[in-house]
Amino acid sequence: MKITTVGIDLAKNVFQVHGVDERGKAGLRKQLKRKEVVSFFANLEPCLIGMEACGSAHYWARKLAALGHTVRLMAPQFVKPYVKTNKSDRNDAEAICEAVARPNMRFVPVKTGEQQAVLSVHRARQGFVKARTAQANQIRGLLAEFGIVIPKGMGHIAKRLPEILEDGENGVPGMMRELLERLGENLKEMDKQVGELERQIKLWHRENEQSRKLEAIAGIGPITASAYVASVGDAKSFKNARQVAAWLGMVPRHEGTGGKVKPGRISKRGDVYLRTMLIHGARAVIAQFERKPDQANGWLKALLARRNKNIAAVALAAKNARIAWALLAHERSYQGDYVARRAAA
Repeated sequence: MKITTVGIDLAKNVFQVHGVDERGKAGLRKQLKRKEVVSFFANLEPCLIGMEACGSAHYWARKLAALGHTVRLMAPQFVKPYVKTNKSDRNDAEAICEAVARPNMRFVPVKTGEQQAVLSVHRARQGFVKARTAQANQIRGLLAEFGIVIPKGMGHIAKRLPEILEDGENGVPGMMRELLERLGENLKEMDKQVGELERQIKLWHRENEQSRKLEAIAGIGPITASAYVASVGDAKSFKNARQVAAWLGMVPRHEGTGGKVKPGRISKRGDVYLRTMLIHGARAVIAQFERKPDQANGWLKALLARRNKNIAAVALAAKNARIAWALLAHERSYQGDYVARRAAA
């Protein structure tokens, strides 16, 4: 029996494999240990392999693709409807095998090792930023118990904390002073780590042509541009720009029945980190427009005239995501008046 389609349920040590022939008849049900996976598929004729897009999926996709197989990754929520009975590794592998053969299935692009490395730096930076914010809030809260209030903002803590430690008449006990000094040093170290990771990201950004293209868009800087390029991967895997906005969760949810469709709020699906970066960049553009109204384009000015700033920020972020996709998919450079010239022509 020739196996044409295989579903793999990934794990840390034991992998469940389910394979079928061209008529859909099951001919392969096997458990593989981690060290056996590569040798097993090296001896298997090239076929279609499906996996859920979970931990280590991109690594195994690259490994198996190098052996001549066609590998497809799918979001777990798209595989779940094909699980016929109780959840188990064997049933999950069968469901994956069935789902990957569906003609209307949506697949996740396989990331390269370099893309995963860049995203890992982004995730590490994000973790340090969250920890730094938590540490700053802890310092602010502990000082409030002694009647000392520091305004919001990281800069205020860096400025006020040395003054508080030097002030001997503020009623702060010696043990508390030692603790504050320790927490302040930890805050400085985390701030240093954030700065070093940002420099590493910007260095990769300067060396990557696609990332530099996106920086020309208002609201997209080096951090957002590098995250976009690494997250999207092959832009041509998306059929159009709207699919990118939907993938990022910046299009309205909708419910329809009886021929009536009711739109709702944005879906907030997809990559939370990238969507957040795009929206923050859009907020910065809107803040600049409020300071200098003459520099805003007509589209943004008309949008802010009829919608509040939060809605406008999401709309601008979605527009920037679509423009970024067009630049990557069609290999173009950004032109601010591109739409106006096309309409005039």
